[in-house]
Amino acid sequence: HTEKWVVDFLMQYGDLYLGKTTVLCKDTPGFIANRIGIFGIMSLLGTKEKMGFSIDEVDALTGPIIGRPKSATFRTADVVGIDTMIHVAKGLYDNCPDDEARDQFKIPDWLTKLSENKWLGDKTGQGFYKKTKDEKGKTVILSLDLKTFEYRAAERVNFETLDRSKAIDNLADRFALLLAGKDLAGEFYRKTILDGFRYASNRIPEIADDLVKIDQAICVGFGWEMGIFETWDAIGVVQGIELMKAEGLAPAAWVTEMVAAGNTTFYKVEGGKRLFYDIATKKYQAIPGAEKQINLQILKPTKTVSSNDDMHIVDLGDGILGLEFHSKMNTMGQGVLEGIQEAIATAEKDFQGLVIGNESNEAFSAGANLGMLFMFAMEQKFDDINTMIATFQETMMRVRYSGIPVVVAPHTLALGGGCEINLHADKIVAHAELYMGLVEVGVGLIPAGGGTKEMALRMGDARRAGDVELNRLQEAFMNIATARVSTSAHEAREMNYLRPQDRIVLNRNQVISEAKREALALADAGYVQKARRNDVWVEGKQGLALFKAGIQGMLMGRYISEHDALIANKLAYAICGGDLDAPQVVSETYLLDLEREAFLSLCGEKKTMDRIQSLLGGGKPLRN
Repeated sequence: HTEKWVVDFLMQYGDLYLGKTTVLCKDTPGFIANRIGIFGIMSLLGTKEKMGFSIDEVDALTGPIIGRPKSATFRTADVVGIDTMIHVAKGLYDNCPDDEARDQFKIPDWLTKLSENKWLGDKTGQGFYKKTKDEKGKTVILSLDLKTFEYRAAERVNFETLDRSKAIDNLADRFALLLAGKDLAGEFYRKTILDGFRYASNRIPEIADDLVKIDQAICVGFGWEMGIFETWDAIGVVQGIELMKAEGLAPAAWVTEMVAAGNTTFYKVEGGKRLFYDIATKKYQAIPGAEKQINLQILKPTKTVSSNDDMHIVDLGDGILGLEFHSKMNTMGQGVLEGIQEAIATAEKDFQGLVIGNESNEAFSAGANLGMLFMFAMEQKFDDINTMIATFQETMMRVRYSGIPVVVAPHTLALGGGCEINLHADKIVAHAELYMGLVEVGVGLIPAGGGTKEMALRMGDARRAGDVELNRLQEAFMNIATARVSTSAHEAREMNYLRPQDRIVLNRNQVISEAKREALALADAGYVQKARRNDVWVEGKQGLALFKAGIQGMLMGRYISEHDALIANKLAYAICGGDLDAPQVVSETYLLDLEREAFLSLCGEKKTMDRIQSLLGGGKPLRN
């Protein structure tokens, strides 16, 4: 009974000002996410009982391997609270008398026993899992044996289907293999995933009028990478129906009618837009709100200008080019650097501007590719390292001094080189959740992709008459020396990684489209190519003496190691412009040479190599 304008206002407010995916649902028990998500959990519990699986086995099968959170099923219940899960399931059982799968929401006796024991998860210190200490004081996580109700060491999970699927990087491609598995894991997936298809299809139009809302709600509400109907599309709608028949299941009638009419997908791309099958009109319709977003995965098949193994250059329309890199953790190796150079050259020739961004859930960029650097350093190929770093520096300077505006759209992690490319952009359009920092000290190095130079430049530009300029420089130095990372885009601005003119966007889905808007605005305003700076103010010996004294004090107080002190002194030398007799102006090229020389010298240190090796080996950062 709410007036339409009120609903429209709140939908836009949630989207634009809260940065949330706002889903319009019907007033039914559990709304959308809990109705679908809790059904999925309770279905898993029932299948677990029938198949005799352990907690460890279910969590191994229902985590990232199928695009769900690392906490999977039982660990999620511990975090949320087992009592909360029971309350929601009971509420659905009591309030959904006409649900054909109502009995799935019945609470099993062993779950009731957990509640009676007050083993409610993290809030009570134990639930499906329990943390304890071994005889050496090391934290050990035990899992509950639901047959004996005793905790035991986590068991190793081994399924052939699971092992084979790990070789498939693309989640959508993985589902076909999982459902075709001939072992118990394959049987488990067929019983649970296919039943999820059946249940979700039957909930339209009860809980929502269209399938998009169900997919959106389960993804943002439960942290799934792919929605129910997106997953069904991934294995094929017709193939899914055939698999369901083999399990004695059937989808809702509208699905069968859809397929009979020749519509064999829930989603499709047409004219550069992603459409969904609308049950009411029996036609494909544009997804509401999608016009505010740019989806690179939709554009790439038809709008790719160039690509290599690590990047795609895509025409974003309206004279703006896009660069997406997709190496592991979006690290910046040779393929990415070549992509940046090519994208800028192409944009200068045929376009008005360039946007650098991607849609990764893990990282905008975790920095430079350390593997190649480590190999060169171990073989003492320092000329190759020098060339590699010089190429990185020149690429970053190409971003700064291109003939077209370059806008970068960072999100999640933007570390090391991933931070440096942002520092050299004409403008940054950042997602509010941004972990940005120059973290090279953690691997025994200093920023040498222009990061040290850029912070010296920015602090020099911030000088004001009567100011104690060393206070600002010292703050920049400490941010780098302690490998400090922002916990938000706003904190990144406080750390001088974002400037006042840079923008912060709350809705992650709109970051690239807003970056495109900014690139167009810069181009329309008459963008003028900048000239390289020869007027960078540096402190020389004045600043160097201050930093050296502080470093020595930290070393004597045993707050840092001798290797930490060596790295910090190298950083101080580079950020102060060397040991110049007096504060003065220098060129950017001079500062780039200093940071590269410091970087090269540290590559010859065994303790630096030990730090890099520890990180590459998957270990924690080494403090030696």
